[in-house]
Amino acid sequence: MTDITTLEIDTMDAVAAAGDEAALEAVRVAALGKSGSVSALLKTLGGMTPEQRKEQGPLINGLKERVTAALAARRDALKGAALDARLNTETVDVTLPVRETPAETGRIHPVSQVIDELTTIFADMGFAVAEGPDIETDDLNFTMLNFPEGHPAREMHDTFYFNPKPDGTRMLLRTHTSPVQIRTMLSQKPPIRVIIPGRTYRSDSDQTHTPMFHQVEGLVIDKGSHLGHLKWILQEFCKAFFEVDNVKMRFRPSYFPFTEPSLEVDIQCRKSKDEVRFGEGEDWLEILGCGMVHPNVLRNCGLDPDEYQGFAWGMGIDRIAMLKYGMPDLRPFFEADVRWLSHYGFRPLDFPTLAGGLST
Repeated sequence: MTDITTLEIDTMDAVAAAGDEAALEAVRVAALGKSGSVSALLKTLGGMTPEQRKEQGPLINGLKERVTAALAARRDALKGAALDARLNTETVDVTLPVRETPAETGRIHPVSQVIDELTTIFADMGFAVAEGPDIETDDLNFTMLNFPEGHPAREMHDTFYFNPKPDGTRMLLRTHTSPVQIRTMLSQKPPIRVIIPGRTYRSDSDQTHTPMFHQVEGLVIDKGSHLGHLKWILQEFCKAFFEVDNVKMRFRPSYFPFTEPSLEVDIQCRKSKDEVRFGEGEDWLEILGCGMVHPNVLRNCGLDPDEYQGFAWGMGIDRIAMLKYGMPDLRPFFEADVRWLSHYGFRPLDFPTLAGGLST
C-alpha cells in the first residue's frame, strides 16, 4: 500500500513537471511502458494468492487508470499552451493594407507590350508574324540583301562576328531583322505580308543605343504593290499606335542597299521639355526607314522583278516605346530595375486591342 502510494505521488509529480510533449512521453514510458514501474506492479499480480490478488488488483489497476488520466490531461494542457503560443506569434494586424496578389504586382515589360501592340495593329491589316534565328550567316545578313563587299556595316566595329569556321566563313549576330525577309521570300510564294519583330545586335552603346535592341520590319511582296500602299499602311499604323486621329508624315529620299527607291519617314509632332505629342505641333521627328524592295534582292530570292514588286519598312521598337511612353533613356530597358518596371510596366491582364485601346 505504501509502495503504491509513493509510486503514484512520484509519477503524478513527474507528469505535472513535464514541460513539453517529449518529456511527457518519457514519463509515460517510465510508468506504463513495457518495463515501466506501474507495468512492473501489474506483472506481480500473477504470482499472488487469490486473496492478495483480490486486495491488490483494484489498487494497482486504479493506479494505472489515474496515471493514464493524468497523462491525457497533461497532454491536452501542453497542446493548448503550444497553440496559444503559436497564435500569439502569428497574429495578423488587421489594420495593415491587404497585400496585392502577384497578378496585380507583376508588370509586363514595355518592349513586350509594344510588340503586342504592333502585332495587334498589323494583324488587323492582314499581316502575319515571321521569326528567325538571332545567329545568322554573312550571306543572309548582308550579301542577299544587296550589301556590297566593303560596306561599312560589314566591319567588325559595327557587327559582332563569331570565330571563323575551317572554310573561312563566319557566323554573326544579326544586325537587323532583314534576314527574316530573305528567309520568308525563299520559303513562301507571293503574295507575302509579314511583320518581323525581334532582337538585333550592333556594337554601339549610349543613351539612345544599346548593343542589343529590338526592331520590327514589315514586308509586302505582290504583283501590284506600290508606294501608295506603303504610305497608307504607315499612316494607319502611326494613328493606331500613337492613338491619335490624324498624323502628318513626310517622306524624304534616302539610301538603303536593299531598297530602291529608299525613303526616311518623319512624323509631325510637338516637342516639349518632358514629352513628345503626335498629331499636333510644328516639329518633325524621324521614326523609320522604308522603300521598294530592290530588284537585286528579289532576284536573290528567286523572284522575277518584272513580275513581282514589294516594299519594306523598319523601325526600332525600343525607340517608338520611348516616344510613346515618355522614357528618356534607353539603358534602363535592360537593367532589370524593379522600380523602373513598376513605373513603366503594364498589368499582365491588360491585353492591347484596337477596340478597347492599346495602352489602357
